Amino acid sequence: MSQKVAVLGTGKIGEALLSGMIRAGWAPADLLVTARRPERAEELRGRYGVTPVTNPEAAKTADTLILTVKPQDMGTLLDELAPHVPADRLVISGAAGIPTSFFEERLAAGTPVVRVMTNTPALVDEAMSVISAGSHATAEHLAHAEEIFGAVGKTLRVPESQQDACTALSGSGPAYFFYLVEAMTDAGILLGLPRDKAHDLIVQSAIGAAVMLRDSGEHPVKLRENVTSPAGTTINAIRELENHGVRAALIAALEAARDRSRELATGKKD
Repeated sequence: MSQKVAVLGTGKIGEALLSGMIRAGWAPADLLVTARRPERAEELRGRYGVTPVTNPEAAKTADTLILTVKPQDMGTLLDELAPHVPADRLVISGAAGIPTSFFEERLAAGTPVVRVMTNTPALVDEAMSVISAGSHATAEHLAHAEEIFGAVGKTLRVPESQQDACTALSGSGPAYFFYLVEAMTDAGILLGLPRDKAHDLIVQSAIGAAVMLRDSGEHPVKLRENVTSPAGTTINAIRELENHGVRAALIAALEAARDRSRELATGKKD
């Protein structure tokens, strides 16, 4: 952990990563940050004791560069970084949809690049971060990326060809659950419950269900069947979900998210 790590474009996810790394044992003196607004960089210095630098300074100084800017801003950032990044720097991209080849073509020959798709539960140390190696990244580089992102949750290695599917499932995944909770809360109000009570009922049910999925070792079908008694309330609700095509709609939604991830690699904005 004595190596210097720079987080470039430190927004919410970048800040979550910084705070998680510090809790995991990284020294703030070994962490560099860049931000578009100087006041944001100073805010991070005051909050965590990290060192604000410019993007070129980060490229020259840090052993590992973590790029957390939006996909549409990545090309501009790489144009700024390319003259200053030696070929032995590890570059970690957190941008959805952009392949490692995009970075390898713009940086010095042989630069190791690792692609990571994490998600917003990094803010509460429950992220799912999916990690893939570029053509020059070694097992050691992957292990280093796992060490960094393991500070804010779980990690999983996948071939880069699966990254767009992982973006659809876990990168965007929290939003689907929030959407479901929003809809169930509205249903609870329709059924006569106050909003705060409906919210508490649904959130605790979601937490309990998630823990059972994680810890029981049971298939989700089995867990659902355990709640679904013959001619009972649950099976009537499941029938309505099937009648309204919820399963098919969810599959189509995930395909749309995957396709959009692929489009981002081409620079398409809308």
